[in-house]
Amino acid sequence: MSIKEITKLFERDIAKLKAEIDAYTKEENLWIVEPNIANSGGNLCLHLIGNMSHFVGKEMGKFKYVRDRDFEFAGKHVPKTELISSIEKLQKMVTASLEGMGEEMLGKDYPLEVFGYKMTHGFFLIHLFGHFSYHLGQINYHRRLLDK
Repeated sequence: MSIKEITKLFERDIAKLKAEIDAYTKEENLWIVEPNIANSGGNLCLHLIGNMSHFVGKEMGKFKYVRDRDFEFAGKHVPKTELISSIEKLQKMVTASLEGMGEEMLGKDYPLEVFGYKMTHGFFLIHLFGHFSYHLGQINYHRRLLDK
């Protein structure tokens, strides 16, 4: 897999994230939680933005970013327009970060041992893509179940 292919996949799914958040008919429904649904669509969106901004933007692209993981899950009522703006910024940051990498970086060690062991940039990007897709699916279900 090439950087170009990975970039295309992230661009596609970040655009899907924007569309999912924009599709909520009532802004307050972004923040609903119910029994057996621990995270709201809004919080999952904040988490994806924080996760990708930190691991791709900051660590791979050298963008300045300070992550507030607690806020990703505890913050509430961030305006939908602000979420969409943050997703648009994320899109640019992720694309610039990945396009700034040479193909050889995919086989080089990622600078952090996120799971307690060394892994390559390529391995970690595949992990991040799976993580992103997992939460994107949760947001889709959250919206379809609770945006009434």
